[in-house]
Amino acid sequence: MQPFEIALVPCLADNYCVLIHSPGTGETAAIDAPEAGAVRTALADRGWRLTHIFTTHHHGDHTGGNQALKAHFGCSITGPESEADRIPGLTRTVTAATPLQFSGQDITVLDTPGHTLGHVTYVWPQLKTAFTGDTLFSLGCGRIFEGDAAMMWSSLQKIAALGDETIIYCGHEYTLANGRFALVIEPENDDLKTRMAEVERLRAAGLPAVPTTIGTEKRTNPFLRPQSQHIRARLGMRGAPDWQVFGQLRQLRNKA
Repeated sequence: MQPFEIALVPCLADNYCVLIHSPGTGETAAIDAPEAGAVRTALADRGWRLTHIFTTHHHGDHTGGNQALKAHFGCSITGPESEADRIPGLTRTVTAATPLQFSGQDITVLDTPGHTLGHVTYVWPQLKTAFTGDTLFSLGCGRIFEGDAAMMWSSLQKIAALGDETIIYCGHEYTLANGRFALVIEPENDDLKTRMAEVERLRAAGLPAVPTTIGTEKRTNPFLRPQSQHIRARLGMRGAPDWQVFGQLRQLRNKA
């Protein structure tokens, strides 16, 4: 039996909650809880009971189900210390220095600010999986609401350093729109063209284009590719620092 089972739960219009279940202990964790109803249904369908919620950041479309799920299941809710007063139902705060475990397995907490100042990413080393919330998306990245471009670029670099085989679950299904933007920015990228054909097939069938991997994102996601000479030439930024190229990409994406 696998040590963990993972289920991707669509919520609201385009959010994802990710459930992680340990058959050995019966514990089940949710990465973010956008809404209670969809999460409860997914749990009931699988016969799982929610014991933990790990919150990536304070936005309501990631925390909207916290209170109702906590009231129903008595689960703990963990979230970033610097956003403690903005996350409903919080029972434990964490920083990058906080020892954290789920079902006997260590979890690494990465500080990944930019989208919000306290945003964190949860990494399960045993699963070779990272839960990136609204920092890194499939073929995209989150808007910069509370930080700046240099901060967000630094956060993305932390995630990219996890290793190409690392599986990435993100907080939204934006892959198709992100990919269309990416093709405008780097139409020469054959890996991107191949990936977009697969994304279009999946989405047309009503299937998620998540999870992805770090290696796939490095090859196809323009927000991890500011070093690309094609991108730099298209933006007229051949000699600019990577973070500035990234920042210009984010501004263009905001207008797309």
